[in-house]
Amino acid sequence: MKRALFPGSFDPITNGHYDIIKRGIKLFDEVVVAIGINAEKKYMFPLDERKAFIKKSFENEPKVKVVTYEGLTIDFCDKIDAQFILRGLRNPADFEFEKAIAHTNRKLSKIETVFLLTAAKTSFISSSIVRDVIRNHGDYTQLVPDSVRIDK
Repeated sequence: MKRALFPGSFDPITNGHYDIIKRGIKLFDEVVVAIGINAEKKYMFPLDERKAFIKKSFENEPKVKVVTYEGLTIDFCDKIDAQFILRGLRNPADFEFEKAIAHTNRKLSKIETVFLLTAAKTSFISSSIVRDVIRNHGDYTQLVPDSVRIDK
């Protein structure tokens, strides 16, 4: 089975993430969306809510699993027998950052990283932009899947 891990904080999941996952399930037998837990980071949405947003977005897609994890991504890949790490690239800065991580992961393990370019229509979206729109009471709904609805 070709299993890919798509790691991130997903605070919240965006249409860019959604697009990468939808395209990833065409390439892999299973895509495990893995929400990393970082005690040092302050999140806008609690872990359970972030997980629920993703699960609801893919409730009718059996090839998508949603989990949480702590520690090194490569160790978690080994634990769940994922042979690939799936990452989305929006711009050259993303590429440089992700390339360094991919080289490090390959040096420390046998995990291959697969990069997908984001769709042009979602390439400008990031979770931090979405959080800023939400904080300033803007219309975030065009930037995220329908499952992300905030009653604040």
